[in-house]
Amino acid sequence: MLFKDVMVDDSIKESLINLVKSNRVSHAQLFLCSPGNHSFALAVAYAQYLSCQNRGEHDSCGVCPSCLKFEKLSHPDFHLIFPNVAKNSNDKDYNSKKWLPEFREYVFENNYHISLNSWLKELGGENKQATINIRDCGNIVEQNSIRAYEGGYKIYLLWMVERLYHAAAPKLLKTLEEPENKTLFILMTENPDNILSTIKSRTQYIKIPPLSETTIAQHLQQELEVSEETARDIASISEGNYVKALTFAHDNKEQEEMLHYFECFFNGVLANDGKRPLNQVKFFEVRAVIEKIGKLGRESQKNFVQYMGRMLRNILLINTNNEALVKATHEERDLLNFYKTRVTVFNAKPLMEECNKAHYHIERNGNTSLIMTDMFLKMSTILAS
Repeated sequence: MLFKDVMVDDSIKESLINLVKSNRVSHAQLFLCSPGNHSFALAVAYAQYLSCQNRGEHDSCGVCPSCLKFEKLSHPDFHLIFPNVAKNSNDKDYNSKKWLPEFREYVFENNYHISLNSWLKELGGENKQATINIRDCGNIVEQNSIRAYEGGYKIYLLWMVERLYHAAAPKLLKTLEEPENKTLFILMTENPDNILSTIKSRTQYIKIPPLSETTIAQHLQQELEVSEETARDIASISEGNYVKALTFAHDNKEQEEMLHYFECFFNGVLANDGKRPLNQVKFFEVRAVIEKIGKLGRESQKNFVQYMGRMLRNILLINTNNEALVKATHEERDLLNFYKTRVTVFNAKPLMEECNKAHYHIERNGNTSLIMTDMFLKMSTILAS
């Protein structure tokens, strides 16, 4: 992966290049990533540049033996560690190495535009708690005691390090603090608050901001040849996440389902205000939506709750004459305008708090049916007051 092919701000690339040129590469760096911003590609390009045998002023050469190995993600001194699960019920010794061929194929198929949600689907473990486990940490410690095969840096890329199993983390602490000479740890996260403070204190932070709507729209038009209006619509709702933008561009079915689920759910919330006859509440329709959401994977369930929060925020913005800040498609805007008087500065905060609580409990494997029903009743109470 060359820097020129990475979709991040040029200033971020230059800062990493300058670290290599000035020989100021910290042994442990924490990439604070925004979802879907090509940060994994950036980390690989950085590792490739550091290992390149004929690096240029602004990029790797791309043709030396080291670069050719990085192109296949097969450099012997470049170690990929990522969340994983058991391949079958009898697999008691699973780790990243066992999933490495599948992970490489997944990265290449998606042109480095990867996300935890889509990787979990590849694993068939969307409802499982994929982790970087103690066996992964043991492999790192063992490998770190061996000299680099090609005499350069040994580089460990821990993708989604927030998934590092807490019981396994202490095994890494000493290695992170006192690694062997010419060792680089690149830790990547989208949720730094979920990382142990003892891990964070041993790293240098590098913040990678989300992509701009303009950048996303331009790439969608260039790569997928979508219309300018469609590209703008998708960029508006993708929240700087190009992976999400690609999903919307390739298949808008999930977006349409989310909008339908939101409409059914919120209509039920509005009807259940204590002022209407019970036969107008239509809880059975809401119940049907909750059951459909319950059959989705955990990540999709969390996505719906986040979608609810985004829609509520947009309704509030319209109600407070801040429509320029609304992030929505044309179809969503029609529905938002219909609801614009129902979400106000007085009830918006408690409504969004219920979304946050639901997200928290779903993330911790709570019963989705009970969580969503509770959210429905709490929101109904808030809007009735």
